Amino acid sequence: MDVLTKNIIFVGGKGGVGKSTSAAAIALQSAEQGFKTLLISTDPAHNVGDIFSTNIGGKTKEIADNLYALEIDPDIETDNYIKSVKENIRGVVHSGMMEEVHRQLDTAKASPGADEAALFDKLISIILEERANFDKLVFDTAPTGHTIRLLTLPELMGVWIKGLLDKRRTTNENYSRLINDGEPVEDPIYDVLRIRQSRFSKAREVLLDKKQTGFIFVLNPERLPILETKKAIELLNKYDLAVSTLIINKVLPEDADGDFIMERKKHEKQYIEMIKETFTKQQLIFVPLFSQDIISEKHLALFSEYFRKG
Repeated sequence: MDVLTKNIIFVGGKGGVGKSTSAAAIALQSAEQGFKTLLISTDPAHNVGDIFSTNIGGKTKEIADNLYALEIDPDIETDNYIKSVKENIRGVVHSGMMEEVHRQLDTAKASPGADEAALFDKLISIILEERANFDKLVFDTAPTGHTIRLLTLPELMGVWIKGLLDKRRTTNENYSRLINDGEPVEDPIYDVLRIRQSRFSKAREVLLDKKQTGFIFVLNPERLPILETKKAIELLNKYDLAVSTLIINKVLPEDADGDFIMERKKHEKQYIEMIKETFTKQQLIFVPLFSQDIISEKHLALFSEYFRKG
């Protein structure tokens, strides 16, 4: 697979299609080729630890030679995110208001989107800072909907913060003319927003850099995963994020027999044709349905053999 030459690889797809298995196989193959690899799970289900039969958690852990893993916990990251916001406003908000502001921030932890914002912050930190310690980053992302939002957030939040900066700048200019004899006023909040805007911009550059970053979607030869993958690719294209590779997983093997299986293969053949007709711009990798669960490094090695056939 051409995408395996990238330094940063995102693996997404509908829940249950074999996304975590694919990401784990890609990461293990990369490590075996001599690349120091970090496998990051952003999926709350966190199947990576189960695949490698180990507890991973929120701190980077070595799970095989050259292979490290990290499971991002949205609750922990949300707590850390709120703490950082509290630090940023220290000295900016009047001391008499701090208690109420902290109460509002603690309430915000439960608000819709808070965990995604925190997850996104952690994602940016890994992309901008942590990658200096590794040759390859492989992201096992949440099911498709969350993946889309995570990958499109740099542009969306960049636009949002630019609006805040413009408004803040205008307010500061007006304030300095009225109160400060035209001298610039110090504004720590403006500085924080500007730093965040810069980080979002850098993250977006990395995501859009086809030399560095590649995107893979995993699907099964079934109607709903095909339709969902098609919608996801179309949406990412609007943000100039091109999905170059598809792994079609759990394809019934040629030597499968029995009346039920043969009838199922007839339907599957139609869906495989549909995949070939729908995704003409993507490299297609077909992986058969295995007779057992993929729960060991040996199984992952067998799984990754099909990457070389693509």
